[in-house]
Amino acid sequence: MAYTDIDKPSDYFNTVLYTGNGSTQSITGFGHAPDLIWTKERNNAKDHSWYDSVRGANQLLESNNTGTDSVTSAGISSFDSDGFTTGNFFQTNDSGDSYVSWGWKANGTASSNTDGSITSTVSANTTSGFSIVSWTGNGTYPSTVGHGLGVAPKMIIIKPRNLAYSWLVYNENIGNNNLLYLEGTNASSGTSAFNNTSPTSSVFTVNDVQGNQSSGTYIAYCFAEKKGFSKFGSYVGNGSNDGSYIWTGFKPAWVMLKRSSASGENWYIKDNKRNIFNPVDNTLYANSSASEISNWGGATTDYLSNGFKLRTTDSAHNGSGATYIYMAFAENPFVTSTGIPTTGR
Repeated sequence: MAYTDIDKPSDYFNTVLYTGNGSTQSITGFGHAPDLIWTKERNNAKDHSWYDSVRGANQLLESNNTGTDSVTSAGISSFDSDGFTTGNFFQTNDSGDSYVSWGWKANGTASSNTDGSITSTVSANTTSGFSIVSWTGNGTYPSTVGHGLGVAPKMIIIKPRNLAYSWLVYNENIGNNNLLYLEGTNASSGTSAFNNTSPTSSVFTVNDVQGNQSSGTYIAYCFAEKKGFSKFGSYVGNGSNDGSYIWTGFKPAWVMLKRSSASGENWYIKDNKRNIFNPVDNTLYANSSASEISNWGGATTDYLSNGFKLRTTDSAHNGSGATYIYMAFAENPFVTSTGIPTTGR
């Protein structure tokens, strides 16, 4: 019996910290060849930078706004065997500035997928449950798009590339008739964008201009849950410094959470490289260009060997009765594929 799907999570996801040099720089240390790179300057207010191997090097999207795909000639110029190469673009390599970069491995060169009513281009890693999907809209509602994972994704992030529309977030825990916007602070709200249809093992459904406008070009990041590596769940806050405990089945390396039951809160990101030890408090917002907040003002989160625990009454993380969604990736599984417990935090 397998106790976890992935014994070495860094083969598929990792966080790397680096300092900009204002020139050309090779960023390494991911432990894999990443296909999605998400970078944020930590010490200044700069936009987020998303690059992926399906759209191609130098193609920039920013999760904190609705802007279209743009070419950055000095941005990420190549996806490499252990990281990426960047030029002197200020969002990825200003001299002396500190950066964090999160990298996910898909499957390199994308291929055509005809599972849906729209033909898509897909780079899918069925082991880690992550795929990058590109397609051109046909204006037919609803339509389906193949994702290549072989199991139903629990979280999908969609961005129109040539249209200044929102980043749509589907999460299984808020249902197929609700969505969140990655660039916003809205609560979960009703939508027909997914045609009230959950993803299947082969396709997801798009039902309006945000996912299928005629001649619109789209990119989606699809995540399926894998034991010991990834978790896409929800929890209810208790408003106590002895806060909610969330079981993931692994020691987290990275967690992004969002209050879904009420508006006004950001998408909060923490990781195990910006805080090596508990409490894990250094925070960036996926929806904001703001610089990193360190030492939140009191301990907020502990990363444990099999999940994470909130240590705050703050409504951003643990408001009494409030509902939150989260996505988390592992540093170590709690138990390996051979049943051996790993060392906790």
